[in-house]
Amino acid sequence: MTNQEELTFEQAMQKLEGIVNKLEEGDVPLEKAIEYYKEGMKLSKFCNDKLQSVEEEITEVMEENGDTEPYSVEEEE
Repeated sequence: MTNQEELTFEQAMQKLEGIVNKLEEGDVPLEKAIEYYKEGMKLSKFCNDKLQSVEEEITEVMEENGDTEPYSVEEEE
């Protein structure tokens, strides 16, 4: 696998989707499936970390006077 620090979020997601597709086919030898699973978990963590980092960056929104305030997205129920 390419160094994860060089991957973009989109590239990591594409690789993760490819791994999921391969594993869902079911024709993968056990040893290879374990390798795919490990790589998938690393990619999943990478994507999660990227999303958390971006979330932290957008959590504070600048007010008109320059002060920052916490920002949260309310999900519809």
